[in-house]
Amino acid sequence: MQTNTPPRSGNRLTRRSRVRLTRRGRLVIVVAGAVVAGTAVAVPLLVLGAGREQAEPAALVIPEGWRAGQVYDAIDRALQLPPGSTLKSLGKAALKLPGEAGGNPEGYLFPATYPVKKGATPESLLRSMVDTAMGKYTAAPVAAGAQRSAMNIYQTVTIASIVQAEAATKADMGKVARVIFNRLEHGMPLQMDSTINYAMNRSTLDTSVGDTRTESPYNSYQRMGLPPTPIDNPGEDAMRAALNPTPGDWLYFVTVRPGDTRFSADYASHLRNVAEFNALRQGAATDRPMDRSEPSSLAPAQPPVR
Repeated sequence: MQTNTPPRSGNRLTRRSRVRLTRRGRLVIVVAGAVVAGTAVAVPLLVLGAGREQAEPAALVIPEGWRAGQVYDAIDRALQLPPGSTLKSLGKAALKLPGEAGGNPEGYLFPATYPVKKGATPESLLRSMVDTAMGKYTAAPVAAGAQRSAMNIYQTVTIASIVQAEAATKADMGKVARVIFNRLEHGMPLQMDSTINYAMNRSTLDTSVGDTRTESPYNSYQRMGLPPTPIDNPGEDAMRAALNPTPGDWLYFVTVRPGDTRFSADYASHLRNVAEFNALRQGAATDRPMDRSEPSSLAPAQPPVR
């Protein structure tokens, strides 16, 4: 970590508190029939309707920003399997992942609604998710967008996963993506709290000084560049932001209050935004993440954005 580099700030809320779905699944039961006066006509109507009394297959909804572990647990529940069954099935799922993934589907379990048909298995559901992601990520516009940014597709998905975790709103996604690119271009560590949350397998709004010393390849306070893999499974909005970041020179951001994320290019402005946030939060938290008189790269703890 560059100790002489003023840090960015702004740990965004992880996506569990903010679930946005690409599609919604629902169980629909069509019931046909009518109340009529005569028995002679009522019976044929009921028989006719009986053929339509079929439910659509149950659906498994994967929200944007879920980590692979959450997806595995959801598949276990959907198929009524013992916990850990889907994780154990990875080796035999024959997932068509890019070589950079090393067999890890994180980032490629595409958020969508998947039918859970009779005979579905963890392997079949995982393959559907990965195939959906590969179909979208290998499309010409995505490949061209990644090339424009001098990134390969896997790196672009990794950036999108950070955007998904960090951005408080869809409108902020392009700006967060721009901060990531700007910091990479300036040779600055990303210093994203979302990567530390991933390393520590948690979701929290507070990051302490001790957390930033965690030994992990996902610790973007200590290590330069992108984390080794995506940190969640991003949706299409986050991918679009990673492919087409909003133009700007921002290097820092902090959510001062819900719906008010401040982006800044200079450290002095950023510190003023952090001070305003701390003033608003004064007394609201009993466990401060750190002493704000100490120069630091840490984001202050963030209030809920929803």
